[in-house]
Amino acid sequence: MEHEITDRDKASFEVGIKLGALFHQFTEMPISPEILKDVERTIEKSVSLQPYVKEVSVSINEDLVRKRLSTFKYCGLSGDMLDVKVKVKYGKWLVTARLKYDEKLRYPLMYLEKIESED
Repeated sequence: MEHEITDRDKASFEVGIKLGALFHQFTEMPISPEILKDVERTIEKSVSLQPYVKEVSVSINEDLVRKRLSTFKYCGLSGDMLDVKVKVKYGKWLVTARLKYDEKLRYPLMYLEKIESED
């Protein structure tokens, strides 16, 4: 049985694409505590340029960054350091998705957090 692809479907797809692109674009970039806030804002600004994005917030776990610093005072950004929230609006639908490390799964999980309609 074939179903129409709705604006809600499209919004959910778009937010997933944003998180996937963010993860694969920015992981392993060199990072240090001194530039941590700049990197958070840069990721937010970069993702917010994409279509349908209404809001992006990025938080990088500074404790993990400090713990993994090399002799040269930097490390690679990894998925377990990221806590990201992206909101996408498509049609009347506002979809919020999250990228956050799941301790139980030991994995940086991406998931839908909330789906809202203007109705």
